[in-house]
Amino acid sequence: MTERRSFVPAPDRRSFIIGAAAAGGGLALGLRLPFSPAHAATSPEVNAWVAIKPDETVAVRVVRSEMGQGTLTGLAQLVAEELDCDWSKVTTEYPTPGESAARGRPWGEFMTGGSRGIRASQDYVRKGAAAARAMLIEAAAQEWKVSADECSVSNGVIAHKASGRSTTYGKVADAAAKIPVPSGVSLKDPSKWTIAGKGLKRLDTADKTTGKMIYGIDFSLPGMLHAAIKDCPVFGGRLKSFDESKIAGFKGVKKVMRVGETAVAVIADSWWRAKTALDALPIEWDEGPNARSSSESVAAWLKEGLDYAQPAVVGNSVGDARGALAKAAKTYEAVYAYPHQNHAAMEPLNATALYTDEKCEVWTGTQNGEAAFTAVMSASGLPAEKCEVHKLMLGGGFGRRGFTDYVEQAVLIAKQMPGAPIKLLWSREEDMAHGKYHPVTQCKLTASFDDKKNLTGLRLRISGQSIFSVVRPEIVKNGLDPAVFQGFAPSGDAALGYDFPNFLADHSMRNPSTPPGWWRGVNVNQNVIYLECFMDELAHEVGEDPVAFRRKFLGKSPKHLAVLNAVAERIGWERPAPKGVYRGIAVAMGYGSYVAGAAEISLSDDGAVKVRRIVAATDPGYAVNPAQIERQVAGSFVYGLSGLFYGGITIKDGRAVERNFDDYPSMRIREMPQVETIVMPSGGFWGGVGEPTICVAAPAVLNAYFAATGKRIRSAPLKNAGIAMA
Repeated sequence: MTERRSFVPAPDRRSFIIGAAAAGGGLALGLRLPFSPAHAATSPEVNAWVAIKPDETVAVRVVRSEMGQGTLTGLAQLVAEELDCDWSKVTTEYPTPGESAARGRPWGEFMTGGSRGIRASQDYVRKGAAAARAMLIEAAAQEWKVSADECSVSNGVIAHKASGRSTTYGKVADAAAKIPVPSGVSLKDPSKWTIAGKGLKRLDTADKTTGKMIYGIDFSLPGMLHAAIKDCPVFGGRLKSFDESKIAGFKGVKKVMRVGETAVAVIADSWWRAKTALDALPIEWDEGPNARSSSESVAAWLKEGLDYAQPAVVGNSVGDARGALAKAAKTYEAVYAYPHQNHAAMEPLNATALYTDEKCEVWTGTQNGEAAFTAVMSASGLPAEKCEVHKLMLGGGFGRRGFTDYVEQAVLIAKQMPGAPIKLLWSREEDMAHGKYHPVTQCKLTASFDDKKNLTGLRLRISGQSIFSVVRPEIVKNGLDPAVFQGFAPSGDAALGYDFPNFLADHSMRNPSTPPGWWRGVNVNQNVIYLECFMDELAHEVGEDPVAFRRKFLGKSPKHLAVLNAVAERIGWERPAPKGVYRGIAVAMGYGSYVAGAAEISLSDDGAVKVRRIVAATDPGYAVNPAQIERQVAGSFVYGLSGLFYGGITIKDGRAVERNFDDYPSMRIREMPQVETIVMPSGGFWGGVGEPTICVAAPAVLNAYFAATGKRIRSAPLKNAGIAMA
């Protein structure tokens, strides 16, 4: 498999033509090409975003993936708000990338990642809904032979006050679809929202609770066969040979096949039979040169990159940090490290493929329908009009399902058995062994002080992996991967909040053989640990309160300061903590949102850490569903704290050591702290929600651990230091 399968599909792949205007997020509401029969039979559309049935059910078409974060509900709220429809009758539908390609891409990109589900869609989905509202009103006005300006709408009912007439959206939907799409529609001021901005219940909860929801792992087709697969366990290795004669008598086995250059699959009439046969299959691997790689060798290599004499690419520079260090009365230095992490989604990777010479279809959970669509075309060799991807609910994604290696494998398998639907399901062990891991990095931070203990400069050097240099090398210009500097950037949606008099952040790129990928929160996670724990160290070095010390450098970033002050006040920072309770704090910006966290911990007699409470503040600009934001913050802390205490992929002999949840656990319910979320949208911008707050949990807890013990822990996971959760 090639590493370029990522969030964004390769351009110009066969006949997949993308409209240039839509690629920038524009609308194409005027396109009236029909949907597939399944859609057309149930959902007569007003425009690309809205379909209204005669029973008044409003189907909101959403291309962002739902994997537990609530995007479907949030986007539906925005559409319902501009549409002025009855929320109790709102449901959602997934358009397919094949339909989108055929219609000139009216829905824009299908990618869901980087906490962009709401913030990157809100403008055009609201405009689509506002246009549909205008079309529905115009249809009623034409029927009554009155001006649309004389009509009003509320809760899906259109009224003409002068004549006392009224009608419903469902009754005029067909006529509205024939109305020209209006241009220049205006959007509601968020202060006037009545559906958006409210903590409404999620639309998918009932089906998930009752088991009605269909995930990729649940999907079935008549006559379906099942595939289990093994890829070379050493990163970069290849499949040398296998002896299928040894499993010739295994019940239910239909075929054994090579998949690409690196994997072998067994197809059977049940997945367990396929897996059992695969486990018994003698396989010989060509492990290649990476078989000697280990976590220790990678760590030593990265450590070399921390030497300031080593080449590096500058990501942010203010003033003259080198000069400040040279003239310093005193310097202070620390080195931090962060390991590989696996996504470990509850649902292992899977895809169901059906191939014939005339059509190739895939049913799967994916974070990027268009990238999956491109993978289907590439693997099948068929043009766009003969390919399709049907998106199913995701049992967790966290960035891993933005890649399409498993989709490509499913098609390559199905292509060898034309006409038979094949469900490929990775085992948990395969899922762990072939992740796209959180990048491994180390960071050296050096601060300079004058003779009055004033901080005069800060220099930091990152040594380690670059995701884009492996996955999307065209983004890396002159060796600079901008994503490496998330949290340290001079501007953008992960900008440095501190106004240091002199500052320098650079990167010594060192890519080991382990494939990197987007892991929920990506580089903000470790970078905020590095900086916020170091800021705590500097505060204690000069004898200042950690919050007061931070405030000195946040005067030019009032939004950073606001969230910091909010958590400090709520946690009671100015008051002594209860006996045996210790506090830590952190502040950052990630994915366009300003976030801060304050933690309270205590220690058991054997030194285990009880994370008792975390107060989190987030300013995402606008809060579409405050209740969902609270859930996302709490969920993000599960991810962040699991990574801090339990995560970490160990590399030995060129392969991942951890194989399942017994040696790569997540925190338990009993370990979950009390989470108090302060949602404080200040307006004027759209920030993310699902990922930003992950980054403040770990440094807040680490800083609290120092307050409790006087010991600095500068690497994760804490289990490697013998520190457990209580």
